[in-house]
Amino acid sequence: MPDPEVLLVEEGADRVVWRLNRPERRNAIDQELASALHEACADAERDPRVVLIVGAGGTFAAGADIGQLRDRRRDDALRGINSTLFDRIHRLPMPTIALIDGYALGGGAELAYACDFRIGTPSARIGNPETGLGILAAAGAAWRLAALVGEPLAKEILLAGRILTADEARAVRLLNELVEPSDLEAAGDRLADRITANAPLATRLTKAVFAAPPGAHPFVDDLAQAVLFETDEKRTRMTAFLERKDRTR
Repeated sequence: MPDPEVLLVEEGADRVVWRLNRPERRNAIDQELASALHEACADAERDPRVVLIVGAGGTFAAGADIGQLRDRRRDDALRGINSTLFDRIHRLPMPTIALIDGYALGGGAELAYACDFRIGTPSARIGNPETGLGILAAAGAAWRLAALVGEPLAKEILLAGRILTADEARAVRLLNELVEPSDLEAAGDRLADRITANAPLATRLTKAVFAAPPGAHPFVDDLAQAVLFETDEKRTRMTAFLERKDRTR
């Protein structure tokens, strides 16, 4: 069983906070933390809520644990330890928000890329220095990053080791918002409030349709809409909208 202290889980009615808690190692993602994150994913799959991910101690996550990574061999790579985890986080039913203070490097950056939203502070630094360690960014950056920031910048980050400052990441929309450290978690809650104000099933299905492969459209869109058209919440929300509109006439 993973040490429960490496990941602090703070439960709410419509959201949950995952606090990476290895500040002495700048929240490097080791096997124990990865196992704890898998357990947290299982809970978020059973009880879908918005997930906010934050690092303790002024760092989001400064990569994988190099001590463990150095000793990994071919079979470990083929197990996809981090890539499997980050893909699971990316596919969680409800949106995920990374709250980035300080470094998000290597596996920490790939964890942030797997989230639906990223909010940062002025001290945020985001990049993938893996080639400098003789490996590659194999947990999603090699293909997910280009979709986020475009191919030219993704190649600078992946092949030339460029580390983005907070302002640079905000300018290319890798960060959705830039706030002071004291406001970081409140900013995450404000975004979560906007998400949870909407119909939960509509949000879940919109996320699923957004992630569907191109060949699945428009059938998957119509199928999801057919499900939503039959819900009581659709009728309740539309009725309330029409009643508000009538009152303003």
